[in-house]
Amino acid sequence: MDYRDAFRGALENIRGEGRYRVFADLKRRRGQFPLATWTRPDGSQQDVTVWCSNDYLGQGQNPVVTDAMKRAIDEAGSGSGGTRNISGTTHYHVELEAELADLHGKEAALLFTSGYVSNEATLSTLYKILPGLIIFSDQFNHNSMISGIRVGRRDQRRVFRHNDLAHLEELLAAAPADAPKLVAFESVYSMDGDIADIRGTVALAKKYGAMTYIDEVHAVGMYGPRGAGVAERDGVMADIDIVEGTLGKAFGVMGGYVAADAVIVDAIRCYADGFIFTTSLPPALAAGAVASIRYLKEHNEVRLAHQERAATLKAMLAKAGIPVMPSVSHIVPVMVGDAVHCKMISDILLADHGIYVQPINYPTVPRGTERLRFTPSPAHTDEMMRHLAQALEALWVRCNVQRIGGVAA
Repeated sequence: MDYRDAFRGALENIRGEGRYRVFADLKRRRGQFPLATWTRPDGSQQDVTVWCSNDYLGQGQNPVVTDAMKRAIDEAGSGSGGTRNISGTTHYHVELEAELADLHGKEAALLFTSGYVSNEATLSTLYKILPGLIIFSDQFNHNSMISGIRVGRRDQRRVFRHNDLAHLEELLAAAPADAPKLVAFESVYSMDGDIADIRGTVALAKKYGAMTYIDEVHAVGMYGPRGAGVAERDGVMADIDIVEGTLGKAFGVMGGYVAADAVIVDAIRCYADGFIFTTSLPPALAAGAVASIRYLKEHNEVRLAHQERAATLKAMLAKAGIPVMPSVSHIVPVMVGDAVHCKMISDILLADHGIYVQPINYPTVPRGTERLRFTPSPAHTDEMMRHLAQALEALWVRCNVQRIGGVAA
C-alpha cells in the first residue's frame, strides 16, 4: 500500500472544494503597521496592507513592548530552559501571572503556551477535578474549547444554540440537579462579530448552580476601561468563575492564560497535562506581555480609536454596497458564501491591489457562509479604507458575486 495516496487524496478533496490554502510570504515592517512586504512565488516583492491581523491594536509594533523584550533577552537569554515544574518558571512568568490576575480582578492566573492550549487543557482538566461534570457549550465556541470539552463522555456534554439563553435554560433545567455543571461560552465571536449576553448567561448559571467559563480572547485589551474584556465593560467580571484569554492578539505577543480564584488555578496547575508537560514561554515573550498589558491598562484612547476605525470601515463598505455582516464588535465580516469565489477575491485583492485578507472557509465557518474577515486597527487610515472599499466594489462585479437570498450566485 502506498500510504502517500491517502494524503494526496485528502489534499485533492480540499482542492476540489476550492479551499486549499496557500500561505502568503509576508514580512511585517517594524514601525509601519499595518504595512508589510509580500514575497511573491516568483521571488519578486510587493508592498501590501494587512487587513486580517489579530494584532488588533498594533501592540506587536509598540516600542514599549519590543524594548521590554529586548531587555529580557539581554538579561535572561532566549528560552526558558524547561517546563514550569522543572526550570521554566522565571521571575518574568511570575510577574506576568500577577499582572493578568490584577487585570481580571482575580486571585491568580496561569500561563499556557497559547490560547488554544489554555482552552483545551483547562476544560479537559475540569473533568478530572469535578467527576460527573456536565459542560454546557455554545454552538459556535472555538475549536479549542470544543476539543477540551470532547474529553468528557457524550452524556457529560450539552450544546446550546448560539447565544440562545432560552435553549441554555432548557438544557440546564433538564440536567440532574446534583451534577456539577459549567457553562462555557465566548464574549466576542470572531467570525460573526457578535457578543454574548454575559449578564444573562451568568444569571442562568447561578440559578442552576453552574460555574461559568468565558473565552475573552477576542476582547482582552480591547474592551473595558482597562482592557480586561467585555465582562469588565459590562460590569460582570467578578461573577465569572474562570476567564480565559490570549496574549497573541490585542496584546501583540504570544501565549494563553486562565484567571480565577487561587484554589481553582492551583488545581488546574497540578492536573493539566497541557501545562505540566510543555516548555514554558520564553522570558522575552513574558516580559513583552507584561509591558503590553500595563500599557493598555493606562491607554483607553487606543480602544476608543479602534472602535471608531471599525465603525468607519463598516460604514464605508456598506455605502459601497458590500454585504457586511451584522457585527457589534470590532470584527468586520463580509459574506461571500462560496469557497471558490472567496479565494478568488482574496487572491486578486493581494496580487492586483496590495490588500492582504485571507478567505475564511470551512471548517472555520459552515459551508455556504464563506467570508472575508477584516480587522481594522487604529493604524488603518481613511485612505487605506477607501482603497479597500473601491477594490471590493470593483471585484464584486468582476467575480460575479451577487447576493441572492443570502447565498452567493
